[in-house]
Parts: sequence; C-alpha cells; structure tokens
Amino acid sequence: MQDVILATLAGLIVGFVFAWIRLPIPAPPALPGIMGIFGIYFGYKIFQWVSTSFFG
Repeated sequence: MQDVILATLAGLIVGFVFAWIRLPIPAPPALPGIMGIFGIYFGYKIFQWVSTSFFG
C-alpha cells in the first residue's frame, strides 16, 4: 500500500510541476492512458500465470 501512496504522491508532484511551468502533461489522454496501463499490468500478470502454470 505504501508503494501506491508514494506513486500517487510522485504523480501529483510531477503533474503540479508540469502545470506550473506550463508544459503539456506527459501522459496520453485520460481514459485511453489508464486502459493502456491496466492492459500492460494484466498482460504481465497473465504471462506470469501462464509461465508458472504450464512451464514452471
């Protein structure tokens, strides 16, 4: 849980700094970006499950 809090805090700080110096946000559009992150995470977890279940 501490990792989630630290990652959220880091994201908030980076977002604040980017807005403060008027740079575009370093992320894709909101929903597609979030879905891409979920896809990467679940793809990684599925690979781990498949590799341990069938080849480990």
